[in-house]
Amino acid sequence: MSNADRSSLPTSAGIIRLLSERTINRIAAGEVVERPASAVKELVENAIDAGATQIDVVMREGGRSLIQVKDDGCGMGPDELSLAVERHATSKLRDEDLVNIGSLGFRGEALASIGAVSHLTVTSRADGAPEAWMVAVDAGTKSEIMPAALSAGTVIEVRDLFFATPARLKFLKTNRTEYGQASDVMKRLAMAHPEVAFTLSDGDRTTFRAPHAANLVGNARLERLGSILGKEFRENALEIDAEREGMHLTGFAGLPTYSRGNAMQQYLFVNGRPVKDRMLNGAVRGAYQDYLARDRHPSLALFLDVPASFVDVNVHPAKTEVRFKDAGMVRGLIVSSLRHALAAAGHRASTTVADAALGAMRPRTGTPGMPWSGSSSGPGYGEGRPTLPQGFADVVNQIYAPDQPRPQAGFGEGEQMGFETHGDMAAPSARAPEAYGTETEQVLSSYPLGSARGQVHATYIVSQTTDGLVIVDQHAAHERLVYERMKKQIAATGVARQALLLPEVVELEEAPAARLTARAEELAALGLIVEPFGEGAVMVREVPAMLGKLDVKGLVRDLADEITELDEALSLKEKLEDVCGTMACHGSVRAGRRLTVEEMNALLREMEETPHSGQCNHGRPTYVELKLADIEKLFGRR
Repeated sequence: MSNADRSSLPTSAGIIRLLSERTINRIAAGEVVERPASAVKELVENAIDAGATQIDVVMREGGRSLIQVKDDGCGMGPDELSLAVERHATSKLRDEDLVNIGSLGFRGEALASIGAVSHLTVTSRADGAPEAWMVAVDAGTKSEIMPAALSAGTVIEVRDLFFATPARLKFLKTNRTEYGQASDVMKRLAMAHPEVAFTLSDGDRTTFRAPHAANLVGNARLERLGSILGKEFRENALEIDAEREGMHLTGFAGLPTYSRGNAMQQYLFVNGRPVKDRMLNGAVRGAYQDYLARDRHPSLALFLDVPASFVDVNVHPAKTEVRFKDAGMVRGLIVSSLRHALAAAGHRASTTVADAALGAMRPRTGTPGMPWSGSSSGPGYGEGRPTLPQGFADVVNQIYAPDQPRPQAGFGEGEQMGFETHGDMAAPSARAPEAYGTETEQVLSSYPLGSARGQVHATYIVSQTTDGLVIVDQHAAHERLVYERMKKQIAATGVARQALLLPEVVELEEAPAARLTARAEELAALGLIVEPFGEGAVMVREVPAMLGKLDVKGLVRDLADEITELDEALSLKEKLEDVCGTMACHGSVRAGRRLTVEEMNALLREMEETPHSGQCNHGRPTYVELKLADIEKLFGRR
């Protein structure tokens, strides 16, 4: 390189020098303290490690002007306090062992990093000490240790965060957003530590409060989760408790019908540490993919406890990511535990389904044609006219209309619940006498889904239980039943096939037809025999026997679309739930088909015996249960 070339380089090129201690601290602060919520996380974790049972946080202006964290932990003496604000000083890393980490904080960077970019004061009083002590750090410059007034524990105040690095302030969001981020941090830590009480305030009002849950009757963790995620989560959560080779997975997962439009209500913890891990999130999706549509996400909080040597928590400065020694084993534990809990839930659907149904009912007055139209008074009545939920009278009139023909007993010849019989794949028989006796009605009503009373709009089954009524979407329910049978049969012997009397030719575009025939061998394992029939067409010779009569052309076209959406690297067996779900949809009792009372009851009984029948293959509820008490409230009876 010529001298002229060298002269064009920056003056610092080629010169290596050590950075100043202040610059080093500010760089470290950028890694550890990304925003006010990061400082809150570090300080609250330190308080938890100190054995605190009460932690109170105050943030003003989203944490820009003030972050105050007060705890009742073990506190520090003057010598420890002086060291605490130095870089890489910690009491939590005995023998400098980076493998067996047993605390939330261990790097010894939090206080030094925060003090490098703010006005920091730490006041603390050790257990049993006669007085408290205080130290201040201004933009990395430490003051002398001074006596202070404090009854117990530690109080840390962070003022003017990032004043020493003004550029960082430009990247902060609004005060409300920053405060919301800190609130999320507090909620996650509160979920993991029900034995600790937490509060978060903006200086004027307390926006988050989590009282002690450890001494409550029942499951303390569920109580804490319910106080944070709400009553609905507590009512619709399935308990998770599984162990495998030294790993212990606990927590609660929501029913598939209690799902969300995003993954914001998924909380994962490893050894009490909130983490955001793609592998863990992927395991959750894998466990629920059989029960939810692609755009729905489960609500859950899972707590994984593993030996310290099994996980590396030191892979990220903020400790929000972890690395497992055997990620596959962890994923398997999560998937199997969630699926086992979902299977054990049986046909249970979330309580929010009934709440939504009740909320959709709107009272109207003066229903024409009803036998009670005179003046009335009392709770639940309008001015001289009775009030009924919108649409309720239509349901009642359709079920009990005098000119409605009574369903005939028994199934059609060779047919049960809308699909042809094929050995043990047929629906359970529900043949009964012409009219049910009182005793039979009582027995049927005692079942979880009750006794069928009628069919509304040839789509919905209305059933009476001992303490309410159930409304079933016949197509959605039967779709799940067929789907579960297909999976069971595939796992056992493979899907039985039925040859078509006349092969069906289906016209498609050239590309979808080619994709379909390329997967012909895999489709055959699912009971569908297809072969090419010229350009842009396929011929169907056999179909899954359990589907009975179906629209072959509609099924093939939907499967072609499904295969187009699948990853080309995946086999159909790996995406079994999608393909089987499409087939089950076409082989189910369709909306608009009238069923006999016996067929309805047979459908209800099979739902009770089939896992996951509370939701269809797309995650929608298959039935709504309304308790008698809820119905009485609609009419002002209670």
